[in-house]
Amino acid sequence: MTDFTRLVRDVPDWPTPGIVYKDITPLLASPEGLAWAVDRMYEPFVGQHVDRVVGIESRGFIFGSAIARALGAGFVPVRKPGKLPRATRRCDYRLEYGTDALEMHVDALVEGERVLVVDDVLATGGTMAAACGLVAELGAEAIGATVLIRLAALDGAERVPVAVHAVLDA
Repeated sequence: MTDFTRLVRDVPDWPTPGIVYKDITPLLASPEGLAWAVDRMYEPFVGQHVDRVVGIESRGFIFGSAIARALGAGFVPVRKPGKLPRATRRCDYRLEYGTDALEMHVDALVEGERVLVVDDVLATGGTMAAACGLVAELGAEAIGATVLIRLAALDGAERVPVAVHAVLDA
């Protein structure tokens, strides 16, 4: 098997000093690497009856739509404020280097639906926790979360209300 982890580059001091950004664009550019990542991210959820996959802007969209297709589920984008055209719910949260917010259409989920939340990297857990909060506010159930990379030293999974599956720990 090829070591696809070599396709994830560290970019020091981006977007701010002290942050080491995980650049996954080489992995995404590799057909084999992308397939490997998507497969590892969705496999633990096969047979768990996932109705919707929620993908967090923006790299969560890349993985989320592929995972939704693989699981036979629908895809719901969670966006930065002002990017969705209809009525939304909003959740503000803290990042490792500031604050931000996420929005989801108020009619994106149906009460009782089982939802898998997807993103590329789990750092402090604020973004993932906010997305799970939006899922709950709309009456759906987040049954788990999956990410390509977990920054283990930041303990972000502690802030997320569901179990987080990570393909890689950094």
